[in-house]
Amino acid sequence: MQDRVTIGLVQWHAAPGASATNLDRAMELIAEAADLGADLVVLPELWASGYDASRLGEIVTEAAEPVPGPRSERLAEAARTQGIWLFAGSVPELADGATYNTTVVYDPAGEIVARHHKAHLYRATAEDAVFTPGSEATVLDTEPFGNVGMAICFDGDHPGYARALRDRGARLVVMPAAYETGAESWWDLLHPANALANGQWWITVNQAGGDGEAAMFGRSRVIAPDGTVVCEAPRHDSGGPAVVTCTIDLAAGIADADLHGGVIWTDARPEIY
Repeated sequence: MQDRVTIGLVQWHAAPGASATNLDRAMELIAEAADLGADLVVLPELWASGYDASRLGEIVTEAAEPVPGPRSERLAEAARTQGIWLFAGSVPELADGATYNTTVVYDPAGEIVARHHKAHLYRATAEDAVFTPGSEATVLDTEPFGNVGMAICFDGDHPGYARALRDRGARLVVMPAAYETGAESWWDLLHPANALANGQWWITVNQAGGDGEAAMFGRSRVIAPDGTVVCEAPRHDSGGPAVVTCTIDLAAGIADADLHGGVIWTDARPEIY
């Protein structure tokens, strides 16, 4: 695991039902993050389709593609051209006759090295009527970052899922999201608690924009293994898209967590839970 890594948090309000426009915008923002020195770039949830609960099925159908496919080829090219690790948010994926909410990861050579199907579908916005749930707590083994846990939005709200990633060796969790203002308190409480309870770095990248209770508030962030927010992008009402970079010492944060918080997981007693 390398010591220092620069993370690019890319947040914006993807236009519902405008997949071609959203892809062009994603390409621009990925390049901006790379120009700012990012080694690892993360996009938000369902940026390709946009997120509008009132017509989620319609806009997901418009944006759904197989992986590999035309969109993934452009994302692979971006990762290869910029020489970055690209955790490409999540996109609607067609696979095996089903539609999944899928995170795809590209290495700096542009190769697809992992994908994760969202396992916890948010019934409050009828995601369960649109997507097929995934069935794995996905962990990617990388040389520069160690084992990386993959979550999509509501996945990361479940402490049991965070612990499953920890049990599989993940000390870094990447979570794209489309988090609405009505649940902003969850954002403030759940993921720092998961980071602390499991000694994990968390990268949470949210869409940013919209109106009223359905607005997605942005505030993409990097959370240290002690639960401290070490970097945060602006709230959605502070103006347009944002690319924020943050340089962290992965190894030092994990070592500190093991020293000062390790009893939280080493002294667990799962046999009585």
